Amino acid sequence: MKTQAICVVVLALGMASGGASAKGCLEGAAVGGVVGHVAGKHAVLGAAGGCAVGSHEANKKDKQRAAQAHASDAAAAAPAASSAPDTKK
Repeated sequence: MKTQAICVVVLALGMASGGASAKGCLEGAAVGGVVGHVAGKHAVLGAAGGCAVGSHEANKKDKQRAAQAHASDAAAAAPAASSAPDTKK
């Protein structure tokens, strides 16, 4: 019965959240639910906490990737600008 409740909560969290915010939520909820269940029969609380932490970590990772992509784009554009032909004579 408790396993069914965990599955229902995880599925409900997955359906309720949007596509972007669900990245880490489902993974975190699954891990948090198991840990909460083992630690003291608090699977739902663990799933909620895991969802919050998983979403936060996924957002941090996305920001880090965006910053790296921006830095690599800026580095790639810098040599192209300096290789323009010199028109002064």
